[in-house]
Amino acid sequence: MKTLFFSLFLSFVSIVAFAQNPIDGNWKGSRETPNGTFEVNYTFKVEGNKLTGTWKTQFGESPIQEGTVDGKKISYSITFNDRKMSYTGELVSDKELVVKSERGEMKLAKQ
Repeated sequence: MKTLFFSLFLSFVSIVAFAQNPIDGNWKGSRETPNGTFEVNYTFKVEGNKLTGTWKTQFGESPIQEGTVDGKKISYSITFNDRKMSYTGELVSDKELVVKSERGEMKLAKQ
């Protein structure tokens, strides 16, 4: 009986340890601007309450900086062309994330 309990316990711990955060992965979004459609691709990686990854557009790529995760909420910044932009976001579902900045709001879809 002890062996069965121990085996079940180890199985549960393994599943929990390797469970992926729903924010992890590739996300894509776009929004209309006066200069046309602005498309962005994110790759997010969550480790505990730390958010890392990359931000990529037709203009270039930049690493996620100062990223944090608090449940379904995220915050991070990106420095591009010597300009730092701050973002906040919230996971709406496993397939949708909404991010906000001084330039507005953008819905991201999980890829």
